[in-house]
Amino acid sequence: MKRLLLIAFSLLAVVSMSAQVEDDDTKYAADIVKAGSMAPDFAIAGLDGKTYTLDSFKGQYFLLDFWATWCPDCRKEVPAMKRLYEAYGDQVAFVGVSSDTDREKLESYVKENGMKWLQVSEFVRRGSKIQQSYGVFWIPSMVLVGPDGRVILGTVMIDKLEAALKKIAGTTEHKK
Repeated sequence: MKRLLLIAFSLLAVVSMSAQVEDDDTKYAADIVKAGSMAPDFAIAGLDGKTYTLDSFKGQYFLLDFWATWCPDCRKEVPAMKRLYEAYGDQVAFVGVSSDTDREKLESYVKENGMKWLQVSEFVRRGSKIQQSYGVFWIPSMVLVGPDGRVILGTVMIDKLEAALKKIAGTTEHKK
């Protein structure tokens, strides 16, 4: 009987944890552009001095990673994002969209943390044009876009992003 109760509680805990995982996107990514919709156009300056638009990534997969150096959850995800970049950066263009207001601080953080992918910013803490057009009201948030300009995924959950990147990698490997 005790064993049966232990199994029942274990199953309940697993189901409860699964529901919690789903709640993060429900709670924090409710307004992010939806999968299947066309990605909104944008024009935003990179730390390299160039201006990037949606057309800059036409014909390729790209990821918009909305983050900031002042965001504890964003800083916590940097190692995971670096790992994903190393694994999938040759198949997907990674673009960090920073909500920092201090260019020097952003540049320093990116360099110190070995974030080798493109970084862009409007240098607005909240409510930048690109955040508004992509429905991003929480960071970190990630939007994955396909070569056709359609949104594949909008999420706050890096594990969902990783699953989508694995799927893309499997698809692009077959095309080679």
